[in-house]
Amino acid sequence: MNTQQAAKVLKALSHPNRLEIYLAIVRGERRDFQAGCECCVSDIMARLNIGAPTISHHLKELVNAGLVETERQGKFLTARPNPAVLEEVMGLLSAGQR
Repeated sequence: MNTQQAAKVLKALSHPNRLEIYLAIVRGERRDFQAGCECCVSDIMARLNIGAPTISHHLKELVNAGLVETERQGKFLTARPNPAVLEEVMGLLSAGQR
């Protein structure tokens, strides 16, 4: 991962609402103890008290940064984290400490 891609990821996580949404998606996966588990976006909206247009905007930014993947299942939108992207950013950041 180059620094431009890492900056895009870090920018996506720099907004408090996006960070809360990302963490809710990650926690949803961990709660079910299985990789690839999906988190229903409507559950996140209710838990964080964020409206549909706002969460849609923030999810779009997270998807564009590669942090999450979304999928429509009927009338529901589900999201799951993409841990590989975050691991690459963490690797880049930790390489700077060497």
